[in-house]
Amino acid sequence: MSEQLTNITQHQCQNAPAKYDDLKALFLNCTLNRTPVLSHTEGVIKIAQTIFEANGVQTKIIRPVDYDIPAGLGLDMSQTDEWDKDDWPQLQKEVDATDILVLCTSVWLGEKSSVCNRVLERIYGYTHLLNDKGQYRDYGKVGATLITGNEDGVKHCAMNILFSLSHIGYTIPPQVDAGWLGEVGPGPSYLDPGSGGPENDFTNRNTTFLAWNCMHMARLLKDNGGIPAHGNLPDAWDAGCKTDFKNPEHKR
Repeated sequence: MSEQLTNITQHQCQNAPAKYDDLKALFLNCTLNRTPVLSHTEGVIKIAQTIFEANGVQTKIIRPVDYDIPAGLGLDMSQTDEWDKDDWPQLQKEVDATDILVLCTSVWLGEKSSVCNRVLERIYGYTHLLNDKGQYRDYGKVGATLITGNEDGVKHCAMNILFSLSHIGYTIPPQVDAGWLGEVGPGPSYLDPGSGGPENDFTNRNTTFLAWNCMHMARLLKDNGGIPAHGNLPDAWDAGCKTDFKNPEHKR
């Protein structure tokens, strides 16, 4: 981070409105590059990670491309006839253990990466399971996204990712999408010398807002027991308890 951003971050951390040291944040870096190949997306991730960790939040960065993740919506695709190995269940445990999930991707052909799409599909495959209050399992968790690239598409990818996370139960705070785009074409990427990426004030500001808004929302949710379990229980609906929904005969 720039010296100015570091100073601002330190000041805000020293005067934060709450404690965040019981929170966990997971960055799923859906780069196409396997470790240890350089990931420019991880350069932006490090900004948010630094802010989280300065406030005591436990963080972890995982590149799903390092794992064998088959296509499909099953809990464990290795239990099907199509696939012999499936690493997704161990990644799902990481997702389940976190309070804040930041789904990160590079832009290719104006879209999120194929790895990012696969991750969302596999998370979606678990949504029929419920939490201990009987809600869909991702209620009470916070979602966000970070995006990099050398072509247009940050907002388009963010819309898709944040909608997908919201649809499966994540709470999306205000302004939790941030990214950086280099010059359109084969110009320098975020971490390349002379790119201007790490010094970009717009990216640094939005990534900082993202980190704080994720922490604020996760704090609110954790302190209040998540989303209230009223009017959003699938099993209750299936059993006929259709809270305040009036049928054509105006009966409850």
